[in-house]
Amino acid sequence: MTRNTVETPEDINLDLGKYLLIVKRQAIPAICVFFGTVGLSFLATTFIKPSYQADGRLLFKKPSFQLIGTDLIPNSHQSLSDLKSLVSTQNPIVTQKEVFYSPAILQKTIDKLELKDKEGEPLSVNDLAKSLSLKIVGGTDVLRVSYESRNPEETAAIVNTVMESYLENNTVTTRLEAEATYNYIGRQIPKTASQLKFAELALRNFQQEHNTVDLSSETASTASAISSIKRDIYSTQTQLDLINTQIASINQKINVSSQQALTVSSLNNSSSVQSIMTQIQEIDRQLALERSRYFDSHPVIVDLIAKKRTLNNLLETEIQQTIGSNNIVSQRFLQIGQFREKLTQDLVQLDIQRQSLETKVISLGNTLRVYESEAKNLPIFLQQERELKRKVELAQNTYETIVKKAQELELAQNQSTPNARIIALAKVPEKPLSSKKPVVIVLGVLSGIFCASLIMVLLEMRDRTLKTVQEIKQKYDYNLLGILPLLTHKKKAKNNADNPEFIYPDLTVINAPESPISEKYRMIQANLKSLNADKPLDTIVVTSAMTGEGKSTFTANLGASISQLGKRVLIIDADMRTPSQHNIWKVPNELGLSSVLLGEKDFYNSGQHITDNLDILTSGHQTANPLALIDSQQMPLLISELQSQYDMIIIDAPSFMATADAFTLGRMSDGVLLVARPGFIDYDVATAGQEILKQSGQNILGVIVNGLIKANEPNNHLVENYQDYLKNQDVSNKQIFKK
Repeated sequence: MTRNTVETPEDINLDLGKYLLIVKRQAIPAICVFFGTVGLSFLATTFIKPSYQADGRLLFKKPSFQLIGTDLIPNSHQSLSDLKSLVSTQNPIVTQKEVFYSPAILQKTIDKLELKDKEGEPLSVNDLAKSLSLKIVGGTDVLRVSYESRNPEETAAIVNTVMESYLENNTVTTRLEAEATYNYIGRQIPKTASQLKFAELALRNFQQEHNTVDLSSETASTASAISSIKRDIYSTQTQLDLINTQIASINQKINVSSQQALTVSSLNNSSSVQSIMTQIQEIDRQLALERSRYFDSHPVIVDLIAKKRTLNNLLETEIQQTIGSNNIVSQRFLQIGQFREKLTQDLVQLDIQRQSLETKVISLGNTLRVYESEAKNLPIFLQQERELKRKVELAQNTYETIVKKAQELELAQNQSTPNARIIALAKVPEKPLSSKKPVVIVLGVLSGIFCASLIMVLLEMRDRTLKTVQEIKQKYDYNLLGILPLLTHKKKAKNNADNPEFIYPDLTVINAPESPISEKYRMIQANLKSLNADKPLDTIVVTSAMTGEGKSTFTANLGASISQLGKRVLIIDADMRTPSQHNIWKVPNELGLSSVLLGEKDFYNSGQHITDNLDILTSGHQTANPLALIDSQQMPLLISELQSQYDMIIIDAPSFMATADAFTLGRMSDGVLLVARPGFIDYDVATAGQEILKQSGQNILGVIVNGLIKANEPNNHLVENYQDYLKNQDVSNKQIFKK
């Protein structure tokens, strides 16, 4: 999740100050461009001549008779007094505006008025159209026609002629369109009549083929019949379920099936069967009585058994004759009692009703299937019938519309009224249009502001230098140890021959020790001392990313500042390619560091004494490979030897972007001090330098901003000391050190 940042007033003021500084830096070219553009606009106003404009108005009220494609059916709300547009959302007068610009109308106007251009040639259609203006008066059907020209009589004549040419063209076009449309419709009437007859014949054949008049009502009737049959089936099925329930209940009570109940009922109603059953029961009673008296072998008992056998055979014969079947019937069904007989009769009646209801359900189901089969085909027939009726209706409507349109067009052919009329002729304008000079001047001023802003942006984008202390701090992510103002060479006016011209010196600390600049160097010396309070710095290397950032001048002044505190200081000029210390101190450079490292001379013969506490070892004569001397064993031995004799050794090293000397010396010292000059160091060089410093692993003590430019700084507190210094400049110049 990103955190929303809130701008503080300081941030806003800083951004505004940044833009104001850009304006200040690029003010001169921006002002030149601005006044140049405004001057050109003033010059252009001298060539502007007065223009006149005439206006005329047309009121649109009637349509042009036009057949659009083959659509002959008008909307019910349209009439002959309405203009019609192809696009429903488009105002039809917009289309008429384009007709005004047609070459035919414009060329007709040119020919009538014999219009000429500046060269005396006939005016072209495009030139006339450029000065012609058409505008719909809001909320009305009125079109305003305007023309602008330097000739007032010409403007009115052109507007009136254009409107008249449009009306003439509209009248002719309307008559021709009506005639062409009438001829076309006349050819369409027989075709549409034939199509109507064909559609009616197809509908009639369909109705005869399917023996129907109105399929919609038949479909509704069939649906109603199907619904009624389904209700009957549901009702009959319910009755059948009730009877089946009753039959099951009786079966449980008498334990007789429906078929057996029918048999029992027949046997119980047979008098012969019942008579035989009575006799058999009497013999059984006698057998039971006689067996209590005699044994089974007794003639009485044997005779009774024989009679019973005879009666049983007779009973079977009677049963077969009664039920018409050879099935053996249990004698328990022959005499069942009145209650069981009543239940048996009920069971027989219910079985008859059940068979009747089952037959009815089957019959209703067959009828339902027939109706459903017919209902499946009804939607297809109904769709076909509807399509045929739609064709008949469409053909009927088309035929009636064409006949009506033909009657309207027949009347239109004899009319010569256009679809518009002039409600206001153009008059010769008496006064010219309002002058365009203020507009041109305002545009010139706006263009000047834009061009000036663009020039400032382009010049600022072209300048890739780091201009402010803040930019240097952001690019060099190290401690800021000091800020020094930019010292330009200021000349003092000659009063007489004895008063020579003074030039502000590079050795400010020595020549003006009481100046604010000298205090800046003493503050830097104090900041260096506070970096490591436990172990004071003995040896430091001063370098910069680019040559020309003032590192050598800074080295000289820093050494002088430290020496003024009573410390012994040695300045070594290790830039053997482009040495500077001998020029700053105005000393010879025949012997120096190269002589000592090559063993030609020792330090005591090569070093030079400047003040009581300050010595200098110049670079000496140039060598083919300075890095080889600096990276030799003699250099660290020399530094180690000199550290015992001096409190501070300051080494002026070459630019670290150009050579590896600075980093080689940095490994022999306590740290490296960077010097950066605003308005001089390039953005890309600083970016590459920062990457190189990170990769080198050097102990970077901090950054010195050398050459603060007041005009580039948005923060006043950074330059307040510099302003104090300028106020005291006369006092400082009196303290110049004279060689």
